Amino acid sequence: MRFEKGHKETTRRRIIDVASRRFRADGAATSGLAGVMTEAGLTNGAFYAHFDSKEALVKEALVSALTHQRGSLEQALTNHLGLESIIRNYLNVDHMLGRENGCPSAALLPEIGRQPETTREAYEVELGKYTDLLASKLSASPSFSAQDRARAIFGMMVGTLQIARAMSDPSKASALLEGGVQAALALAKA
Repeated sequence: MRFEKGHKETTRRRIIDVASRRFRADGAATSGLAGVMTEAGLTNGAFYAHFDSKEALVKEALVSALTHQRGSLEQALTNHLGLESIIRNYLNVDHMLGRENGCPSAALLPEIGRQPETTREAYEVELGKYTDLLASKLSASPSFSAQDRARAIFGMMVGTLQIARAMSDPSKASALLEGGVQAALALAKA
């Protein structure tokens, strides 16, 4: 059976997109290949025509999610959104509840730390691109570079979101998110 030109790449992209959402929603370790492939509308056997291993898929899904996240930040900067709006777009209830489409760092950091070195290196590269963009909204200070502050702000936002997701009381989680916004803004002005 012959397929149209680009079919294999389109299919590969669909697998990556499904895996990216599923990994962020349920975790990479607990998301089986069978479920990913079924949701992508493919058989299990088709997986190995696209990827060497689940680890390879995890890496590609992670890079894809990080690239998408950076694209959202680029769009916010193009639209001249201020730093407070950017921080609030990250630390909000919708993002807290929508982990499958949200920040891969907040959803997967413990698992990323257990991945092979090549995956961790790819994460570090993509994280650097994101925080460099965020740093473009910050001014340098004598004791703290804009890049260092951007990494600290992002780390604070990720941790705040992770803790808010772990809380059972929605009002306390919402208050924590607002506290995270204020702390990130204070660090940005430091």
